This record gives sequence, C-alpha cells and structure tokens, in this order.
Amino acid sequence: MGDERTKVVAAMSGGVDSSTAAALLKEQGFDVTGVTLRLPSYGDAPPDAPCCGVNGIEDARRVAGKLGIPFYVLDFRKEFEQSVVADFCRAYSEGRTPNPCVRCNERVKFGGLLTRAQAFGADFVATGHYVAKETDAASARIGLHMGRADDDQSYFLFSLSQEQLRHALFPLGSYSKDEVRRMARERGLPVHDKPGSQDLCFLPQGRYRDFLRSRCPEAFRPGLIVHVSGEVLGRHEGIGAYTVGQRRGLGIASREPLYVVALRPERNEVVVGEEAHTHRGEVTAGEANWVSVPPPREALSARVKIRYNHPGAPAEVTPVGDGRVRIVFSASQAAPCPGQAAVFYRDDVLLGGGTIEG
Repeated sequence: MGDERTKVVAAMSGGVDSSTAAALLKEQGFDVTGVTLRLPSYGDAPPDAPCCGVNGIEDARRVAGKLGIPFYVLDFRKEFEQSVVADFCRAYSEGRTPNPCVRCNERVKFGGLLTRAQAFGADFVATGHYVAKETDAASARIGLHMGRADDDQSYFLFSLSQEQLRHALFPLGSYSKDEVRRMARERGLPVHDKPGSQDLCFLPQGRYRDFLRSRCPEAFRPGLIVHVSGEVLGRHEGIGAYTVGQRRGLGIASREPLYVVALRPERNEVVVGEEAHTHRGEVTAGEANWVSVPPPREALSARVKIRYNHPGAPAEVTPVGDGRVRIVFSASQAAPCPGQAAVFYRDDVLLGGGTIEG
C-alpha cells in the first residue's frame, strides 16, 4: 500500500497491461505519474505500432486522463538507439541473435527512465510486467518470482541489478492476462480489448531483416552455406538473414530437412545440418547476472530456459570466471542460440541468467 508521499512513475505504452498497472497503483494510494517513452520508429512503421506509434502515445494519454493522473511523453529516441538498436545491429553482424527486450528493460526502462524518475523525485518506476518481486527479510536481497503460467515475463528481467529492483514495482505479478483485461474493462479503461504486442516494438512487423540490411550491410555479404560434413551446399546473402535453429528459407534441396547449426562470421559461412546437429548438451553463457541469490562459487542445479517460449530444462550451472557460466543439461536441447538469454530458475524463483555464447 502506498501513501501520498510515495511517488511512482508508471511506464505506460498505451497497452492494457501498463494501463491496468497504473490504475492499480493509484487505487493502492501511490502518487502516480504516467510516462510514455517516445522511441525511434524505423521504416514504414504504422502509427498504431504497439509501443512507438502515435496511437500508442495517445492511448496512454487517454488512460491517464481517465485515471486523473499527470502524464508526460519523454523523448528516449537517442537513448534507445544507443542502448538497444546499436547492440541489436552489432549482434547480427557477429552471427548472434539478440533479445532487444532484455536490453531495453535493463538500459532504458530501469536504466535511463529510472534515473530521470529519481531526478523528478519519484521513488519507483512501475511497469506492466507479469512478474512478482519479493524481499528476503534476513538478507534484504530482492528476488523475482515468475508471473502466472503462460503470462510470465521474468525471462526478460534477468539482467536487472539489485539497485534497479529496489526501485521497481510490478503490480501485475499475481494476475493473469485474462484477469487484467477484466479489471481494465471494469474500470472503463479504453484499451481493455487492445491486442498485445507480438513483434519488435521499433520495427514494422516481420521487417527486421530489411532494417538490418540498411543499418549493417556488412552482415549481408554473400558467402557459402556449408554442411557440417564440410560439403559446400550453396550460397547465402548474408549471415544477418539467419539464426541458429532456422529451417525455412535456406534455399537448399535436400532429402532430409536441414537446419542452421552455426554461423561463422569470421569465415562468412552458414553451417547447416540435420536436426540432430542442432542439439547441444552444454553451452557457455556470458554477462551472468544473479538476481534472487548471491553469485554462487560452486555449481548449482537449476531449470534453464534458453528462449522465452522454452519450457526450461534441468541443468547444472557452474561459474567459470569473468562473469561466465557453463551450463550442462541433463538432456541435450534443440538449438541454443548465441545471443539469446539463458535464464536460471528454481521452482518459480528467478535465480539469474546470462547471454548464450556458444
């Protein structure tokens, strides 16, 4: 429960989740200010783009008016370009498949926005993520718990620091998406039936390769497609058009389905093989961040998710120095993809995570 002295900046995208989060905070007694971040929109992104379009900003403004809270639009185009987009392009040039949502949460929402909110005198930044925050009474360490079932979004928050979490609020942690839509409808919020975002917020749907071609042409130099056996099977138009585990769009005739097994930017090669070749029993992850537990000195057992829609698999996670961990799975996993997040759980507790290196 908040009080009139507890000031919260609610990050409002114009969607149902962040709108309902702002409504709940106000009902709980917090002094809420709604803020929408103006982010860059590239190419022919329509005005109704979920996060960056004009309509999203206006939806957030309408909700703030309905709630009777102050509302501001902050220009974060430069910060987003430097913190998220540059990393996005660099990763593809290096043969990795990044997760820009992780970077955005760490560097923009709970980075730049938190800094600006504190300058305004706010105590917290709140978002509509489906995740629960809990503080351990003995250690004072802040932990994160998964949201409910399929709505959980903790995977995208593994890189947050203890300081960032200390100033974060997640009002939707105990609710499902259906319950949130019902609450939004009951409160008369005009976005209660608005569709959720399904793609990268800053690009037109399905157009990220066109964007990459214009921003990092070095990732689209023609090269060879090579089978794991060493046989040359064809040519590609740039490693930026491929990701590990990809099956469609290879342009190769084969009796058995072929998948991308690896990308070799140093040789400008796309390596393909049969499905079995995509399976890995062990990966290394860098930039490891520990959330609900202190950084371990020895191996620990965890359930590890190697992409957002991955169910998680039992594994042993061992620190190997320099912020890196070795992950050994109980059973091999299909297509761990360099650049994606490997996130560690124990039951519903997010232990930490890192970025898959290989």
